[in-house]
Amino acid sequence: MDGLEDGLTQRYLDLEWAGAIESETAINPGCLLTFPYEFPESEAEIRLDTDEFSAVCPWTGLPDSGTLELMYVPQEHCIELKSFKYYLLSYRSVGIVQEHAANRILWDLVNVCMPRRMSLTLDYKTRGGIHTVVAVSYPQ
Repeated sequence: MDGLEDGLTQRYLDLEWAGAIESETAINPGCLLTFPYEFPESEAEIRLDTDEFSAVCPWTGLPDSGTLELMYVPQEHCIELKSFKYYLLSYRSVGIVQEHAANRILWDLVNVCMPRRMSLTLDYKTRGGIHTVVAVSYPQ
């Protein structure tokens, strides 16, 4: 029996994802902590990355995941890593397009630590045959 005979084709066409999609108000920049940087005259670059970033498509609720790379030159404050991880986890059920996620993360981090400069790249896993990489920086 093929899919046409047992109704599988119609069941497939009717298939919808019913996962919860949270609004951007679920993003928690309030958990971001910093600590004083003892070498403000230094031009040292700090690089952070994780392959565990995820959010959801705001229209389908399907997961978007990928690698996040952050580079910054601190001025007076550094980002505390555990709080950064918790901040990123607050995106897990948020419906946000990839382009907006990159900009939102950059601006939340700039606002909390006021670096000399910062750049962020979100490299998303391919979905629908299209690979997306979003890169943003401060100052522009």
